[in-house]
Amino acid sequence: MSGKSTSKTKAVTRSAVSGQLLFRYRGNDTIAGVSRKTASRLAKALGLTETQTIHLALARLAQETLPRYAADNAPLTEKQRRAIKRLEPQGRLVTSETLFS
Repeated sequence: MSGKSTSKTKAVTRSAVSGQLLFRYRGNDTIAGVSRKTASRLAKALGLTETQTIHLALARLAQETLPRYAADNAPLTEKQRRAIKRLEPQGRLVTSETLFS
């Protein structure tokens, strides 16, 4: 038997599809997905392709969900406290130890 494929479809290597994602639409619109009809209507309303619409939706979700900077839970240094105090106008707010005084 030869090493040639008898199938009419060409085999796709893993490296040829890297960076690609198979996307399956939902049968009906749900809170976690949309149907092809809804995606098409949305793309048409935005003047985009369906692929561009999916990228836009993911970009907006990333902006809303992911932190934009690395978390820093360390306490402020005295130098940082002085810098904040210098930048923040003082005397506008009066602090109180109790809610009802």
